[in-house]
Amino acid sequence: MGRSDSNNDKKKAGKKGGAFRNRNVGKGKVSFKKREVKQPSDPNVIRLNRYVANSGVCSRREADIYITAGNVTVNGKPITEMGYKVKLTDDVRFDGRRLNPIKKEYVLLNKPKDFVTTARDERGRRTAASLVAGASKSELAAVDKLDKSTTGLVLFTNDGELTKRLARPKNGLRKIFHVTLTKELRSADLKRIKEGVTVEEHVVRVQDISFVEKAPKNEVGIEIYSSRNNIVKRLFEELDYEVTKLDRVVYTTLTKKDLPRGHWRYLTEQEIINLGMIQ
Repeated sequence: MGRSDSNNDKKKAGKKGGAFRNRNVGKGKVSFKKREVKQPSDPNVIRLNRYVANSGVCSRREADIYITAGNVTVNGKPITEMGYKVKLTDDVRFDGRRLNPIKKEYVLLNKPKDFVTTARDERGRRTAASLVAGASKSELAAVDKLDKSTTGLVLFTNDGELTKRLARPKNGLRKIFHVTLTKELRSADLKRIKEGVTVEEHVVRVQDISFVEKAPKNEVGIEIYSSRNNIVKRLFEELDYEVTKLDRVVYTTLTKKDLPRGHWRYLTEQEIINLGMIQ
């Protein structure tokens, strides 16, 4: 016959029970602490050092130093208390400059053909913004526009200050396009483009233009700083050429390296610093 597990269980239970009673002899009733229910944190309230860091001024560790030194005010009052919490609606300033607590994010997209770069399209066309929708909880907007048929690099960000600066730089932004034409580009026209072609009473200056290496003579690379709408297509149309493909392969200091068509990536810290230096 096998061993009886039920009898053994009773003995074990008795021993456990006795041990429990012995620990509490003469101590009266056993008291149990009520478990504290953790309240959900308010998403609209954050620590002051995080608020400062999210604004892009410095890291959270550096923010603690500035707070202790009295560089930060909340609603007009200097705050030096570590761990101080603020509401997102509070007026927080660093050395007198009001801060924005929303973390700045920068996303580079290699836009495919047939996507518009407007945030929303009343005609129901596919938008480039939909391709980077999962990159951030914040709403990101394209810094500049590419038309529906143009492919290549588009920068998305919620940094309004940077967007304004890139929209109207002193000397224009560096852009390189890979251009495919319906026919071969004549050497004489290549020279004319280098010298400057007038489009709608304004001369279009290019930094460089050359044939694409190991490609047919209807493919050229063009470097240009002009911010005029569709200026590359209009430049070639002025010389009686039709552009069949236009791909932006360089935008300011950013390139398409390791970024397949239709994919996006976050900018590196160094790339963000480089963009911040553009005036």
